[in-house]
Amino acid sequence: MLLFSEESGVAPPARLLTHAQRVARRRALGYFYLVLPLLAVMLGLFVFPILQILAKSIFEPSFTLANYARAFRDPIYLRVLLITVKISLLTTLGCLALGYPMAYLMAEAPPRIRGILVALVALSLFMSLLVKNYAWTVLLQDTGVINTFLLRWGVIHKPLHLMYNLFGVLVGMTQMLLPFMILPLFSVFSGMDRTLRRASRSLGAGSLRTFLHVTLPLTLPGVGAGALLVFIVSLGYFITPALLGGSSEMMLSNLIENQVHQTLNWPFASALATLLLSFTTGSYLVYHRFFGSEKLWERV
Repeated sequence: MLLFSEESGVAPPARLLTHAQRVARRRALGYFYLVLPLLAVMLGLFVFPILQILAKSIFEPSFTLANYARAFRDPIYLRVLLITVKISLLTTLGCLALGYPMAYLMAEAPPRIRGILVALVALSLFMSLLVKNYAWTVLLQDTGVINTFLLRWGVIHKPLHLMYNLFGVLVGMTQMLLPFMILPLFSVFSGMDRTLRRASRSLGAGSLRTFLHVTLPLTLPGVGAGALLVFIVSLGYFITPALLGGSSEMMLSNLIENQVHQTLNWPFASALATLLLSFTTGSYLVYHRFFGSEKLWERV
């Protein structure tokens, strides 16, 4: 039997090449048929509604960009956009400050305790957002648990305003989005080679220097993935700002809801929704530029 290879310079017979092509085409069609139901769902539930929103924002009924011009011309809407970005950034920083040490402790814990901690973090994702928000209402309101406790022990003389302001929104959103930061970081810490840290210490580096030069650089992909997830979800958050925030801390999602249900201005609400989607997509592209999308899917 003759062996055909690139080194020999002899081309394979046309019959074998045709058969290989048929096998590859059949396999590609099989993959396509497997993905086809998912593509149909994506087109029906996501792409088509988004195209409808885009069309509604620029046709009323003729083509116009007046809704986008209004969003950029009126300083009120620009202020709402800045508030949305501010709250999203502060929530991301809060989740990073709390989630980084938590993920480290989870990775360093004994296997049995580690499993319990991971289960508790994952369990919080399945709890109702509405229930968690009302739980924070019970804790933070003027007659809530925290103020009642502090008043009874004489720590304060009048209730602290812990709700309907920026503080209440940040507390609620940080607690609810914390798992999105912990889980990517936990994945990074679990896969980290611990001998690198031991080698750093054996060479005379202290704990701080080991963290800055070994641990932190190795965990940056997890930090980037967690920060992206928290920031993007924060941009479109609605329930927590509506229940724990005030009118001075209105986010873009609350403004869209107001335009739909209060003023019934669907074209302008569609324009705001399109701008929010564009800003979210831009945030993802920035992450892709500096970290690469494959890092996100490797860590999450």
